[in-house]
Amino acid sequence: MRLSRYFLPILRETPKEAEIVSHRLMLRAGMIRQESAGIYAWLPLGYRVLRKIEQVVREEQDRSGAIEILMPTIQSADLWRESGRYDAYGKEMLRIQDRHERDILFGPTNEEMVTEIFRAYVRSYRDLPKNLYHIQWKFRDEVRPRFGVMRSREFLMKDAYSFDLDQEGARRSYNKMFVAYLRTFDRLGLTAIPMKAESGPIGGDMSHEFIILASTGESEVFCHKALLDLPKPSPDLDFEGDLQPIVDSWLSHYAATEEMHEPARFEAEVPEDSRISARGIEVGHIFYFGTKYSAPMNAVVTGPDGQEHPVHMGSYGIGPSRLAAAIIEASHDENGIVWPESIAPFKVGLVNLKVGDEATDRACEAIYGRLEAAGVEVLYDDTEERAGSKFASMDLIGLPWQLIVGPKGLAGGTVELKNRATGERESLSIDSALARLGG
Repeated sequence: MRLSRYFLPILRETPKEAEIVSHRLMLRAGMIRQESAGIYAWLPLGYRVLRKIEQVVREEQDRSGAIEILMPTIQSADLWRESGRYDAYGKEMLRIQDRHERDILFGPTNEEMVTEIFRAYVRSYRDLPKNLYHIQWKFRDEVRPRFGVMRSREFLMKDAYSFDLDQEGARRSYNKMFVAYLRTFDRLGLTAIPMKAESGPIGGDMSHEFIILASTGESEVFCHKALLDLPKPSPDLDFEGDLQPIVDSWLSHYAATEEMHEPARFEAEVPEDSRISARGIEVGHIFYFGTKYSAPMNAVVTGPDGQEHPVHMGSYGIGPSRLAAAIIEASHDENGIVWPESIAPFKVGLVNLKVGDEATDRACEAIYGRLEAAGVEVLYDDTEERAGSKFASMDLIGLPWQLIVGPKGLAGGTVELKNRATGERESLSIDSALARLGG
């Protein structure tokens, strides 16, 4: 993509309303624009990141055996009355009426709807287990939306819902999601710690939040520092095997959110030099809630005993839009964002230091063409901005690599390759630089 043709509205000044690093950098880097309180438009650079996060999440859900569907954003209030949650959910739910004065709502979550879909088609335990997920926009009317897309009213959510005959099967489904989440966050460059947590309005008696440590976290968390170094599940993991040992290894160390913290137990179980008390950002939440929805909504299957049984369910959420901000909180420096390569909007920023110079233009066009032909995502700064401004913009948007081309280097047969994360710069031949970048 040529920057001269792209839409990248970079801001030189920090907006006054931005309270935390990710909000400041997302606004300055032209990733998002606020349209109203807690509601944001995703501009081209931000949307590329969002789609890449979404794809990593999708790949790990598919790998675990979950099946993707797409449910609507607007739901019937009648489904929520069946489950008993319509009046209990609170003001976060946006309740509206259609032209026929039927009560509908903008979905804050999808337990009721997916239960209705399941009960319409599944009748026998032989069709279990099932895990259905979708990636869809949600709306929760937060009393105080803040921190940009970290706590917004409209947000993108991956929510999965498992269905099993009994608690034993539900535990296996829960473990699959637990492990899939560890894999997902690792691929996104995050160290996420599963912590015992409250279930909130979704309900249930087994719940874990996946937390990354960050100074701007919403709440205090407590854990054993050994959790920061535990090995992540391997890419070739068999999800149909016994996953309990992996789950047990993560749950064998103390880890709890502020609401679930037990100070006496923390001090008794964790040596003083291994205690972590920090701020944390929630990046995922998983629940097991048994028959909380299936029983009142009559989502039953015939078991091997010939009797009808309400299915045992679980719910598993990851917010891709929230993750974009969380990753920035975990990966930035004084100059801007430092994207992990797996979700960077472009892999390479190609910088032409002297637009209009015949040799420099020719070299940049050749490099750009070779990178594009090799499938390497490249943002080519072909604008007439001064060099300092180009460098500042590239550092701000955080692409993993910068390939800098200027008359002086070309005269000696070299270009400069900069690693954004380390700051390391190398002078290389064009062929060597392209080989390093996969072009």
